[in-house]
Amino acid sequence: MKVHLVDGTYELFRQHFGGAHRRHESGREAGPHDATIGVLASTLQLIDDGATHIGVASDHVIESFRNDLWDGYKTSAGMLPELLHEIPVMEDALVAMGVTTWPMVEWEADDALAAAAAVADRDERVEQVLIITPDKDLGQCVKGTRVVQYDRRKREIIDEDGVREKFGVGPASIPDYLGLVGDTADGFPGLPGWGAKSTSLVLARYEHLENIPPEPSLWEVEGLRGAPKLSKTLQDNAELAVLFRIIATVDRDVPVGTVDDWRWSGPTDDFPELCEHLGVPALAHRAAQLAR
Repeated sequence: MKVHLVDGTYELFRQHFGGAHRRHESGREAGPHDATIGVLASTLQLIDDGATHIGVASDHVIESFRNDLWDGYKTSAGMLPELLHEIPVMEDALVAMGVTTWPMVEWEADDALAAAAAVADRDERVEQVLIITPDKDLGQCVKGTRVVQYDRRKREIIDEDGVREKFGVGPASIPDYLGLVGDTADGFPGLPGWGAKSTSLVLARYEHLENIPPEPSLWEVEGLRGAPKLSKTLQDNAELAVLFRIIATVDRDVPVGTVDDWRWSGPTDDFPELCEHLGVPALAHRAAQLAR
């Protein structure tokens, strides 16, 4: 079997903005729950394509324990109100459709996906785990060709070689990479002067922050410029770099159940009524057909 783990928050955003483009092209009026309908339809498409074990993680609230670690960490401020309001609608709809759903409050969706990927990886019955998101944070969970990321928009599989090609480092170094480079989407800046190229060159050689020699003359990194300045910045901000790495590290201790819990066995009895409310009764018929 293959396990499909979906980043529900990303999928909701993808459906919202992609749907807006499709409506513009067709001239159709927007509906209040178009993004949720899109998530339901895309999840049913996964099932139609052969997915049997599915889990969807979402950020029920945007804030998490990481906001206590760094004041500038991402919050719900500035997010579109309609998307914030739509998150619980999507979660309830997925539950009604019979899909295992993890609404995160203390943790983030990424943590649930990472935890589920680890559970699935330990299950010998599982052939492959697909983490369905392009989020670079989840690159740290990739393992060979067994645990991979799948970008549905680009229809691209990112395995361990793909992570190295994209970032210049392996999955184990992704938290260190983000600790140095930063992540503007998540609201932490990294260290001054540590860009993507210099960071990948150094971590490709040393893998983790602790392994980087304190004396730049000892650095064995070909093609690197400005080692003394980079070294001084790292020494002066070592605690900050470690903090950012902690923030960028997914927490795999989220309770997500077992692989057997994630098997889709069809929609609940509440799903037809929900689809009527959303104005898409055909989705209920499609789900019932797929469950046969």
